[in-house]
Amino acid sequence: MKAIIYCRVSTDKLTQHSSLTRQKEELALLAKKNNFTIYKIIEEKASGYEIEREGIFELLEDFKEKRADVLLIQDDTRLGRGNTKIALVHQLIKYDIQIQTINDDGELKLSETDTLVLDIVSVVEEYQRKLHNLKIKRGMKKAIENGYNPLENLGNSNSGGRNKKEVPIEEIIRLKTMKLTFREIAATLRGFGYDVSKATVHRRYQEHLLKNEEGLHFPQ
Repeated sequence: MKAIIYCRVSTDKLTQHSSLTRQKEELALLAKKNNFTIYKIIEEKASGYEIEREGIFELLEDFKEKRADVLLIQDDTRLGRGNTKIALVHQLIKYDIQIQTINDDGELKLSETDTLVLDIVSVVEEYQRKLHNLKIKRGMKKAIENGYNPLENLGNSNSGGRNKKEVPIEEIIRLKTMKLTFREIAATLRGFGYDVSKATVHRRYQEHLLKNEEGLHFPQ
């Protein structure tokens, strides 16, 4: 397994430099003990309450792209403190990343409070996904009941599949006349496979109105 070693200190004091060195050495021994291949070593000097850290962005990108499987840290506070720590641990769990620490002499052991918070966050995320899917389903149902037919905008590809055409302004206008909100229109079109946001739908609609207004002014 490939591991990323992450070391952090909060200040730029001389004593903290020795702490970084000690963290690297101890984590390298932890990697050797577990037969991990060290993919990368990341060092940072930043507050644990700050989530906007280049090293954090770097390791999250590596884990997202499956370049490594394990995160090695001295203890959970090196990753972050307070809500920052919870947010980062939650993201790493979603990436299915194993977190090992020197203090735990193995896999990270969270406190009961941290575990409870992570469980709550997971439940909330699950319900947010359900609400999002229900909004899409509701928008699709409402549009179809009002006569919207998405198949009119589907093209056949040479591979036998179906490719969605770029959403024409006519579709947005038609859905708008069916009394759907911009949010509902965006959710409906996403449900049919179009990559479009509420802001894009609103912008396209406003551009359409502006063009129509300009068309009413004829040169003398």
